Amino acid sequence: MSKKVAEIIVETLQSAGVKHCYGVVGDTLNLIAHSISKSRIEWVSMRHEEAGAFAAHGEALITGNLTACAGSCGPGSLHFINGIVEANRNRAPVILIASQIVRDELGFEFPQEVDFKAIYGSISVYCDMILTPEQARRKTVMACQSAIAKSGVAVLIVPVDISHSDVKDDVPYAVHTSRPIIRPNDAELDQIAAIINTGEKVAIYGGAGCRGAHDEILRAAEILKAPIAHTSRAKDSLSYDNPYNVGMTGLIGNEAAYQAVRECDTLLLLGANFAWRQFYPDHAKIVQIDIDPTHLGRRHPITRGVVGDIKATLEALIPRLHKKTDTTFRDHFVQRYRDVMANQMEKAAPKRRDTISGIYLTEVIDRMAADDALVAGDDGTATVWMHRYFKATPKRRFYASLLHGTMAAAMPTALGLQKAQPGRQVISLSGDGGIGMLIGDLMTAVQHKLPIKVAVFNNGKLGFIDIEQKSEGLLPLYTHLQNPDFGAVAKAMGLWGRTVAKADELEAAVSEWLAQPGPALLDVNVEPMTLVMPPMIEFGPAYGMVLYSARAVLGGQTHDLIEMIKENI
Repeated sequence: MSKKVAEIIVETLQSAGVKHCYGVVGDTLNLIAHSISKSRIEWVSMRHEEAGAFAAHGEALITGNLTACAGSCGPGSLHFINGIVEANRNRAPVILIASQIVRDELGFEFPQEVDFKAIYGSISVYCDMILTPEQARRKTVMACQSAIAKSGVAVLIVPVDISHSDVKDDVPYAVHTSRPIIRPNDAELDQIAAIINTGEKVAIYGGAGCRGAHDEILRAAEILKAPIAHTSRAKDSLSYDNPYNVGMTGLIGNEAAYQAVRECDTLLLLGANFAWRQFYPDHAKIVQIDIDPTHLGRRHPITRGVVGDIKATLEALIPRLHKKTDTTFRDHFVQRYRDVMANQMEKAAPKRRDTISGIYLTEVIDRMAADDALVAGDDGTATVWMHRYFKATPKRRFYASLLHGTMAAAMPTALGLQKAQPGRQVISLSGDGGIGMLIGDLMTAVQHKLPIKVAVFNNGKLGFIDIEQKSEGLLPLYTHLQNPDFGAVAKAMGLWGRTVAKADELEAAVSEWLAQPGPALLDVNVEPMTLVMPPMIEFGPAYGMVLYSARAVLGGQTHDLIEMIKENI
């Protein structure tokens, strides 16, 4: 008995483990959507395809399972592009079904014709079109297998006439996946052990590749008497239950981690592809371990690099490491980190009863959030405060657009996290610019009964851009936002909504917000002048701030300058 191509595609997605498909139905996608409705895959109707890609990305990251999104021809499937880039850069196994116009009209600038292969080919691990009905199962299998095996996005382009076609000779291709354990050979392990063992001031710097290797990294740190610094993407992998933690280095890190990495004589770089060279040590020997061979020596010259899973490699390396006795180097930076954190908590306390800082808002949410909360932060100050002020636990996870740096990712990512983990508390720390960009998908939370909790850091401007312009010595330009009362907007959409502006009202408001059984939005008017201070102050940005101050005075903006000083000093 013959089957439609649409049925075969959906059947293959289901066998590959897809649970949800995020998208907007229409024209060339209709038959595929109807096939999904007859399967075990649940269709999740979005208000914007970009939000659908972010949601699929969130689900794929938390579950590790293949997740789907699907769109109609032309603008429908094109709208996914920003979320698809985000998913691919975060190594999330996502498949996009990009439906297409009929084959006979391809190449003739037909209405809604888009060359998806040219567009998506460079931002995916697989991108191809089904050209004949008999290719349907085989290419769908290839797409699914590529997304899972290569940890990225696969794009399957399906002309509408193909999806309606019957398949007479359906060869039973199937998705096969394998998760091998990879580690360096014994000779390579001996080589890197010899380098590490000669070090006197050893530091460990861990990245996102350290997930699942918490215990092994702590064992290595104890043997080597090494402080452990981490990237922002490794916060939820390494910073909890870690007596050797010195926090994050990098632009949103702290001086303890920055100096520990810079001053070591030997750096063990684990699963980290951190991009900014100025945060690496200038003269230390660097041993790098990474599952991706293209990452070795990619960001900074290294002494020796090896390929392997961090957990398996450390298990084989630890017996080769010589135990050190001098803890001076580690103790100094661990104590320095404790001092940094104490100072940060002082900054979190509200200075005035009539205003709220973004820092205080984050600290209050952290204090009241569940021990296993899933937290997504919008690019900009919301993400900075999340990484600096949210405490990690063995069960909490943190999500942000740290590689792609896009606005508006937090709330739609939270939708996917909540869909994948319906019993967990999911929190979106959204900027006012970010929530305004994809605000329509708050209605997705209502329609699908997804009880996400959205906090809006409402400072009336594009805050991070404002800081960037000031650091370049410029008066802020085009960063002002004329916002609505987001709490009232949320109520009109069917969510629980409230707006708060005074520090002495915040704790009660956060408690009430988190206690809501359904989706809820808390709009918080936060102080607009709070600065993000990096672990080191370079001459350029510091000089830029001096120029900004002078221009603000000369331009009659002394009120803003005074407010900035009040909020930050």
